[in-house]
Order: sequence, then C-alpha cells, then structure tokens
Amino acid sequence: MYDELISKQRLFFESGKTLSLEFRREALDKLYKAIQSNMKDLGDAIKTDLGKSTFEAGMCEIRLTLSEITYMKKHLRKFAKPKRVPTPLSHFYSTSKVYASPYGVVLIMSPWNYPLLLSLEPLVDAIAAGNTAIIKPSLYATFTSNAIEKLIKGTFNEEYVSVVTGGREENKNLLLSKFDYIFFTGSKNVGKEVMRRAAEHLTPVTLELGGKSPCVVLKNANIKAAARRIVFGKYLNCGQTCVAPDYVLVDESVKNELIDALKKEVKTQFGEKPLENQDYGKIINKKHFDRLSGLIDKEKVIYGGNTSESTLQIEPTIINNVTLDDAIMKEEIFGPLLPIISVKDEDEAIRIIKSLEHPLALYVFTSSKKDEKRFINTVGFGGGCVNDTIVHLATSNMGFGGFGESGMGSYHGKKGFDTFSHYKSILKKTTLFDLPIRYQPYSSKKEKLIKMFLR
Repeated sequence: MYDELISKQRLFFESGKTLSLEFRREALDKLYKAIQSNMKDLGDAIKTDLGKSTFEAGMCEIRLTLSEITYMKKHLRKFAKPKRVPTPLSHFYSTSKVYASPYGVVLIMSPWNYPLLLSLEPLVDAIAAGNTAIIKPSLYATFTSNAIEKLIKGTFNEEYVSVVTGGREENKNLLLSKFDYIFFTGSKNVGKEVMRRAAEHLTPVTLELGGKSPCVVLKNANIKAAARRIVFGKYLNCGQTCVAPDYVLVDESVKNELIDALKKEVKTQFGEKPLENQDYGKIINKKHFDRLSGLIDKEKVIYGGNTSESTLQIEPTIINNVTLDDAIMKEEIFGPLLPIISVKDEDEAIRIIKSLEHPLALYVFTSSKKDEKRFINTVGFGGGCVNDTIVHLATSNMGFGGFGESGMGSYHGKKGFDTFSHYKSILKKTTLFDLPIRYQPYSSKKEKLIKMFLR
C-alpha cells in the first residue's frame, strides 16, 4: 500500500542529495522556521488532544524540539566528520577511519502522549544523520497528527519527509514494507509486534517503551524538595509520561512526613479543585479513562480520587498502603495515580525494584552519595535522576532510552545521530610496499612474527 511512497523516498536517498551536510542543515533550518511559524496551531492541537496548557505544550514539546534542532545544527559537522582511530602495527603502513553513513529510508512511529515531541525529535536526528523519513503519528492524538501532517507537507517534499496518518491498519501496512530503520515509541505489546515485523526484513530497530519507573525516598532525603519534584513529574501531562514516577518507595520513618508534603504540593501546584484548573489536562480517551478509574481503590485513596467522565479528567490522586499484589502494581499506570509503598530501608527498596521488570527510569531522593551510587550501580534501569524526576530526558547532551522490557537503543543529541547512522570501518593501506607475512607459503619464521604482532 505504501510501496510507491517508499520507492520515491528510496530513489531520493539514492540520488545522494541527503549526504550533503549543507542540505541537512538547510532541512533543519526549514523545520525550525516551520515550527516557529506554527507554534499557535501546534499548541492548540495539543490542547485539544490532551488538554495541555500553552505553557506546558511549549515547555515539554515545542521548545524541546527546537532545542534539539539547535543542538544538531551546532554539532552536525563534528558528528559527521570521519573519525581516525589507531591502526595496529601489524597493518603497517595503513590508516583507519570510521565513517558515519545514513541508513536510508526510516520509519518513525510515535505515540499520543507527547505527540509532537516524539514525532519531530526523532525526525531531527534522522535528518541530521542524512536519512529520508516517514512519520506515523498516533491516531489517538488526531488533531496533533493532522497538524504535524500539515506542517511537514508545507515544509518538505514527500520523497524526503512524509507523514502517514491513521490507525492500526496503517501501522500494519507500513510494517509489512521494507524500511532501512524503524524507530518506535509506544507500549511494550506494540513494540513486540514492531520487532516481529522488522525481523522479517532484518531491519534494525530502536524501541522506546516504558514500564513502572520507581521513585525512592530515603530517610535522609530533603522531603520538601522531594515532594515538590515528585508531584511535578508524576502529574505532568496527567501522568501520561513514559518516565513519570509510577510508584513511590518511601522509608517508613519519613512516610507520613512525605505524604503530608505531597498533599501540600498538589494543592500548591494544582489548587484546591484541580478539575477546575485550566492548566490541568485530561486523559487521552474514554478507554484509558475507564482503565485508570478501575485502578483506583477508594479505600486506599488518601488524596484526590475524584473523576469527571464528561471531561475525561482524573484528579491528582495519592493512594496509600499499596502492596505488590494490588491491581495498580500489575501494570504501568500512565495516569495521575500515585501509589505509596513503605519500606524498612534501601535494601528492601532495591529488592522490590529488582523483582519487577526493568524500568525506563529510576528516581532516588537521598543526601547520601553512598546510597546514590548504590542505586545507580546495582539496579537496572534506562536512566533517571538523583533528587529530581523526569528532567534527565530534557537534554541533548545525554542519550535517552531503556533496556530489556523498557526498550532498546537511545536518542537525543549525539546518541540520536548515532542511532540513525551506520558506522563504516575503513582501513586504507599503502600500495608502495607490502609485508609478506600473511601470504603463503607459511613458515615457522612467519609464525613467530605473527605471535609478536598478534598477542
């Protein structure tokens, strides 16, 4: 179904136009200007889909995309420059270099929770690396998907960058086609299907998935700061963030203090009536609203818990005395529900985290460098923060990604350029002379020399 579009992009890529750094830089400039010129329309679309305020859409989606473009333009020449590496004496006289080479036609499949950022930020990296791209946004964020399609159509020819809108049928048909690289952000279950389909063509993939990202608050933490930053990270975008703190493991000696601080912070940040706060968003659709509503155990709710089916809103909610057997701990929440689990010490916290699948993020609040290092070194997770939440992904200087059940591969900045590049290792040798050691006939003398060079 999409063979014609993919063929157009492949012919354009094979023309060699995207290999020019000047061409890539001009494309990034065009995208930057197009986003700037359409900021209001993009913000309005995000508001319609997710209820995000103009400020939040600008901070968490539009501005982060612009920042990635700026970073890539600044470092593009450095990233693309062939890197000379040492050559063993056994290859005398030779030079060795590593060349960054674009894959070709790439497919970018994005989710609904950050529909603009997670469509265009990977595109920035793909363009910088010299690829052509087809973007497949989520059907759930219909208004933003349409806005992205309009933006891309007005900026690039379809043989270079194109957008395919639609739902499962379109996803299925795209995955039946052969791409040179697939970049997917979304759920674990869909990620498995993407990987299965990619395997049929031996297409390399990056999977940005999710999981239950823990937030650990130890007894030596700054409780006031912890509460402020947990509330920000958890309830941003109504909890519909792949790296949102999914649950809190708190030392039992400071549990009550933390709960009091969390309640105070929710009031401070969202007001006495969050559902009337114009800057507080909504759940993406009725299906997810109903799923989240079913996870609310009224007997354990100690703050919030009110919902509005007509507006698809759920208050910032705190749930106490949660156990690992509760339904809310059996799946990634992806909503404004915060379970609190008390632990005796950091040993118990680590045991609980290790008993679950590898999370995309981990957050630990502590004033102890020893505890900080212990969590970083002994617990498996994608990335995270010490004494903060979420903000580790808002930098182009570090890669962002998961491993195991939370994904594979990473992007942002140099990592993003690397993700969309194949690195060719090239050894160039002189023809002025040759060392006869490797050629037949072999001898004991040659064997001794080989042992000298290769050991």
